[in-house]
Amino acid sequence: MIFGIGTDVCDVRRIRAAAQRNGDRFALRVLSDGELKVWRQRGARWPERGLRYLATRFSAKEAFSKAVGLGMRMPMAWRLCEIANLPSGKPVIVLHGALKDWFEAQGLQAHVTVSDETDYAASFVVVERKVIE
Repeated sequence: MIFGIGTDVCDVRRIRAAAQRNGDRFALRVLSDGELKVWRQRGARWPERGLRYLATRFSAKEAFSKAVGLGMRMPMAWRLCEIANLPSGKPVIVLHGALKDWFEAQGLQAHVTVSDETDYAASFVVVERKVIE
């Protein structure tokens, strides 16, 4: 049964401006430790790719917060929600700490997709209540 859906479109130019104004502070506030590592690796090889990575993660976390109905209030926190990739490349949501505990207590599971183009990153999240048989 669907618990909630969320979608978000993020302007990559806005992320670029934030990075220019604040350096790494925006990324440090939004990305989990695992995401920070990937962001740094991608950005070192191709800065634009790093910006798009940051934009897709920001967008996916916004979409997730909408899907669970919390917005950006506890237990939802930027760094407790991680958007990782399976070896196949499929994006997955990995939760940590209080957010993970809350999510599991609700019996929920999430599905996410992310996409980016030159100026925009978009994400869609479906959260469903696990069916207990």
